Amino acid sequence: MSRRCELTGKGVLVGNKVSHALNRTRRRFLPNLLNVSLMSDTLGRTVKLRICANALRTVEHRGGLDAFLLKSVDSELSDRALALKAEVKAAHVS
Repeated sequence: MSRRCELTGKGVLVGNKVSHALNRTRRRFLPNLLNVSLMSDTLGRTVKLRICANALRTVEHRGGLDAFLLKSVDSELSDRALALKAEVKAAHVS
């Protein structure tokens, strides 16, 4: 399982750990991933996703999972999220 947010595409970053003596060693900055179940109002069911805490705040700010998916760019979404977005669009139109 990759360490990547399914909604925002945020992943692992790399950088340096710098000591007081300015010695530099490589380190990894991991995203704060959470396993959450979000409710889709349009589909009427819950969806399990692995998203970062920042994405969870954004979903709540935009008014739910459906609104977030409809406003999001397709290049940032995972395959599961793209399929979910297509379902929401189809259900939203009809």
